[in-house]
Amino acid sequence: MNTLNINKQADIIGNYQVTVCGGGPSGFIAAIAAARCGASVALIERYGYLGGMATAGMVAPISEFMHEGELISSGIPLEFVKRIDGGKMCSPRGNFVFHPEEYKIAAQRMVFEAGVDLYLHAYVTDCVMDDGKITHIVFESKSGTQAIATDYVIDATGDGDIAYKAGVPMQNYNTPLQPATMYFALNKVDTSGFKGYYPGQKHSSIPEIREMLSKLCPDAPQMGGPWCFAGMGEGTAIINMSRTALDWLDEKAATKAECKLREDIKTIVHLLKTHIPAFKNAELLMSAPQVGIRETRHIKGTHILTGDEYVNAVHFEDSVARCSHPIDIHSTNDNTQTVTPLKQAAYLPYRSIIADGYNNLLVPSRCFSADREAFASARVQVGVMGLGQAAGVAAAQCAEKHLSVHNADIKKLRKVLADWGMKI
Repeated sequence: MNTLNINKQADIIGNYQVTVCGGGPSGFIAAIAAARCGASVALIERYGYLGGMATAGMVAPISEFMHEGELISSGIPLEFVKRIDGGKMCSPRGNFVFHPEEYKIAAQRMVFEAGVDLYLHAYVTDCVMDDGKITHIVFESKSGTQAIATDYVIDATGDGDIAYKAGVPMQNYNTPLQPATMYFALNKVDTSGFKGYYPGQKHSSIPEIREMLSKLCPDAPQMGGPWCFAGMGEGTAIINMSRTALDWLDEKAATKAECKLREDIKTIVHLLKTHIPAFKNAELLMSAPQVGIRETRHIKGTHILTGDEYVNAVHFEDSVARCSHPIDIHSTNDNTQTVTPLKQAAYLPYRSIIADGYNNLLVPSRCFSADREAFASARVQVGVMGLGQAAGVAAAQCAEKHLSVHNADIKKLRKVLADWGMKI
C-alpha cells in the first residue's frame, strides 16, 4: 500500500481540566457532571447536535431506568429525561420514549447551564501522550486542525477512538460483532394499539410478525424486531427493524452498509404497509442520519466485567452505576437474537472505565471494559449514562487534587453519586 506522510500544525485553542470526546449519552452526561463538580470542561462532538446514537441514530427508547418497577438509575440521567418535552417513562422497566429533536434541545440546555464549552462539528482525530498521560486532544473542523490542552480526558466516542490512539489494549473476541441497524420513522400509522412499543396484533408476538414477513417475502432483507416507538407523537412511529453485519471501523464497509440499509428500508416499509394493518397508510418520514452501531472496540481495562458477575449482580466496592436491561445478543447471520433477563439489576465498577498505565483517561461509553455478555446489556443508554456520570465526577475530583484516575477517592466518588440518587 502506498503511503503519504503529512505534517500538520494545530492551533491550541483552549486549556481545560477535563475534555470529553463525544457528545452521546455517556459524553454529555459526563461533561455536565464534571462541570457541576467544579471543573473547567470542554465537550467535543462531530455532529451539529448532542445525543450520539440517540439522535444521529434515532435509537429509542432510553433503556432502562427501573427493575421490576424500582428505580435503579438516577442523578443527572434521570434529571435529563424529565427535561425532555413530551417524553414518556414506561413501567415496569423504565424505558423512556422520546422525540429525537426534544432530546437534542434538553441535552444542549443542560450542557450550557453547567458551563461546559461546546465544540460542535469537530471530529476528534488524535491525542498527544507524555509519560502515561494525554496532554492534548487534536480535532478537525472547518477551522482546520486544532487542539485542546487538557489535564483529564473522558473518551465517550463509543468506539474508543482516543483510547485506541493512546495505545490502550483492546479485547479480542472470537465471535462476530453484533449487527448494525438503521432506524427509520413513519407517519400516518395507526398508533391506537401501541402498547409502549409495538401495535398490538391479536395472537401475534414480535418474532411471529418478523417470521411472517420473511415467509411472505423470501427475498426480504435481514430483519430484527420489529420494535416500534411512538416518541414522535400520535400517528408516527420510530422503527427498529433493519440489520446488517458491519465492522464500523472499516470505512468501505461502513459506506456499503449505510447504502444497503437505506435500500432495505424501502423494502421493509413496503412489507409493513402491505401486510400489517396498522401500517397500511404509512409513509416514510426519514431514515436516521447514520446507521446505529451496537458494537466495535472494547478496551482491556483494569477490570473486565464478566457476564457471570453481571448476571449474578455482584456488588463491587467501586460500583458506580447500574443497569437492568436484559443481556441482548443479536445474531449477525440471521434474524434471531438471544435475550437473557436479569433477576437483579447489575452493578458496574469504576475499574472497568480505566486502564492500567493511563493516568488521566476514563472510558465510560459502550467500549468500556466488559466481556461480550456483560457488554450486551450495559451498552444501552442508561448503562453508559451512569458510567459517564461517574467518569465526570471522578475526573473533576482527581483534577482538584492532581491525582491519577487510579488513585481516585472511591468513597468520595460513591458518596456524590449516592447523594445524587444512585442506588450503588
